[in-house]
Amino acid sequence: MARVTQVTERSPMLSAERSRSAVLASAFVRGTFAAGLGLGAITVLVMVLWISSSSPDSGPGGALHVATGLWLLAHGAELVRTETLSGHPAPVATVPLLLTVLPLWLAYRAGRDSTESGGAEDPAGRRSAVGVCCAVSAGYLLVVLGVAAYARNSGLPADRASLAFPPAVLVVLVVAAGVWASRGRPWGPVLAWAPLRVQEAAARARFSAGLEAALRAAAAGVAMLLGGGALLVAVALVWHAGEVQESFLTLAGHWAGRICVLLLALAFVPNAAMWAASYGLGPGFALGTASTATPLTFGGHPALPDFPLLAAVPAQGPGTAANWASVAVPLAAGLVLARFTARAAVPVSGSREGAWGAGGTAAVAALAAAGCGAGAALLAAASGGALGTGALAEFGPVWWLVGPAALVWAAVIGVPAALLTRAWRLREQGWSWRRDVSSTEDERPEPAPDEETGGKPRASGPLAERYDFLSAGSWHGEGARKARWASLRRGSGGLMADFPAGHTGARTDPRADLVADPRPDPAPVPQDSPRRAASQDLPRDAVQDAEKTGDTSGNETESAGTGAGADTGTDTGTGTDTGTGTDTGTGTDTGTGTDTGTGTSASRAENGGAGAEDGAGTGGGGTGTGRLPDAQGHAETGREDAP
Repeated sequence: MARVTQVTERSPMLSAERSRSAVLASAFVRGTFAAGLGLGAITVLVMVLWISSSSPDSGPGGALHVATGLWLLAHGAELVRTETLSGHPAPVATVPLLLTVLPLWLAYRAGRDSTESGGAEDPAGRRSAVGVCCAVSAGYLLVVLGVAAYARNSGLPADRASLAFPPAVLVVLVVAAGVWASRGRPWGPVLAWAPLRVQEAAARARFSAGLEAALRAAAAGVAMLLGGGALLVAVALVWHAGEVQESFLTLAGHWAGRICVLLLALAFVPNAAMWAASYGLGPGFALGTASTATPLTFGGHPALPDFPLLAAVPAQGPGTAANWASVAVPLAAGLVLARFTARAAVPVSGSREGAWGAGGTAAVAALAAAGCGAGAALLAAASGGALGTGALAEFGPVWWLVGPAALVWAAVIGVPAALLTRAWRLREQGWSWRRDVSSTEDERPEPAPDEETGGKPRASGPLAERYDFLSAGSWHGEGARKARWASLRRGSGGLMADFPAGHTGARTDPRADLVADPRPDPAPVPQDSPRRAASQDLPRDAVQDAEKTGDTSGNETESAGTGAGADTGTDTGTGTDTGTGTDTGTGTDTGTGTDTGTGTSASRAENGGAGAEDGAGTGGGGTGTGRLPDAQGHAETGREDAP
């Protein structure tokens, strides 16, 4: 039993270790699978071209050796061409940049997917990102070593020293980028070895936003350099169309060979674009150890192999206006960099909310210019390389000249343009510069006064509808008092009298109402109290008939707006509105109409005349003898002796 308990207690730790091991094993397999996919794609392409060739100079083994050599070259490894006319080995270090896109993208996806799918956590509670990165890289580099060993006895073996740098370093960096992207791109692990002050600054949101904006602007500037360079290459190919066509037809005589040359030229298009961008930046590019092409001049003795893209190089001699027009490429790159920086500095056009200052915008633009220079130097170093020995040992742009040139162009053009674009985006609509919010608010027109509220603006908001019956004037003013009186009258169902006609003018003391009107307010009388009083002296049948008649006549009087009002119609309850009598219900008061004629209710004093008229005669159905009317207004027979 103790042994079972011990195994049970140790089982969570064992499951965590097994889960972590499974994640690392899965990452290793993903790395090998990504390398195999890239190698397989290039191998299929080479084998298709070999099959389509009418007279191949080697068998399937030779085609596989070519495929493995191209795959290693795509990772930056330096190949050695052993079969040369001189008999001496010649290095091939110029990497087709388009060929590197697929292998690097597969390595990036392997690192990202391994971290996302392998949700295992180590015992410390943190996901083992470093372990996943190492596992994926190990699996990928294991395939690289196997391919290099296979190509060792071929006509294009890889230099052993070149396998460590750049292929191994490049694979690790790309896989680490994939792992970093899967974890949300945090800056903490990236700056873990930086000084403490840099780490504290990186923790601030403003620093992260500025750094991301600088990287984005730098990437846009580098992309603009490549795009402008590609445009220059296209113009040069059209300009030298005859030389390009002659070189293309000379290299291959049948359609299979021409397809191979065309695909190889397409793989070198990014290299040619970077060479043209370097040409526009000023340093130009080398065509051998004894010749350099720049916008100002093209001299020396170039060593040009027969290739369609090299047939489009500028003509030798001093530069012309057409050559000088290539400076539009770095100019456009600087403007694009400034545009991206200004958009990050002023997120909303015409608003200062969240906008950066001029100093911050200039600092971010300068940082983006430095990033643009670093990117240009990196691409210049990757796009060139040796194509042989002797005069062919140097080919392409010089990276340590291209990088500073790109930095200077981006800083000189990008920083002032970013400040001007920021000022432009801060302007208001209508060609007016941004003012302070306070001055803008002061210039806003005030709302027009409302006559109904005593010259004061109406209230607004969700609570204004609840108190819309109140006046905006003084509390004791006539308008406010009338509004309160009307609201109370509506709430009472019409039992209250209208606002006293003699009460005019605003009052500052509410007690003045008591002094101005000596008459006391009538006490509220329940609605059914007169009916009870009348029912005490009448039989049950008479009371029921009187209630029916009184209700009908009272309702008619209220709706018509005449009669004795609320108090008169209520006090009698037995038809006072029709002139049948008053409080006691006897015939004495009804015949003379004394009480109702004089308006016994203070609240219906203005209608007393109407009540007197109703009470002076026999009324609308009442008699002087106290007989009760029937529904048609006639005296009911058989009720003469009713008490």
